[in-house]
Amino acid sequence: MKLHEIKGVSAIELNISCPNVSKGGLAFGTDPEVVYSLVKACRKRTWKPLFVKLTPNVTDITTIAVAAEKAGADAITCINTFRGTLYDAQKDEFLLGNVIGGVSGPAIKPMALLAVYECSKKVSIPIIGVGGIYNEDDVFEFLKLGASLVQLGTVIFREPDIPVRIIESIEGKLK
Repeated sequence: MKLHEIKGVSAIELNISCPNVSKGGLAFGTDPEVVYSLVKACRKRTWKPLFVKLTPNVTDITTIAVAAEKAGADAITCINTFRGTLYDAQKDEFLLGNVIGGVSGPAIKPMALLAVYECSKKVSIPIIGVGGIYNEDDVFEFLKLGASLVQLGTVIFREPDIPVRIIESIEGKLK
């Protein structure tokens, strides 16, 4: 069975931030031409909404966003994790299993907001903002800078009920 045929799957998010092992570990999403080809191929294989999650590890994220839009993406997600490492000097050990990996959470929020803002000036498709969102104020910041939706990530590991609490808080403020 194909993913888009599974009942309950209402959209597909294509994460182009993951390493392409056959190309030396570079993320698919760092080259606009590769992004265009990849999104175009995926677009041909599904009628479901196709969201493309962008890597922030590029010089100009807007060129990647435009390539995804031209290839048929229905929305873009800004942004995935930053390439980095975490090290605990007290324990003298790396905190990421592969030493180098994706770093997320509150520290990336300013860069995520910038990516949303810049991409909103270059694409006409919706933008899903993600990166360091921990409360309703963060949600409003992303929406004000160009996001149509938001996505929660790291915070859910610590507070699994946070989406419900944020929605309730937003509903309270809107009343």
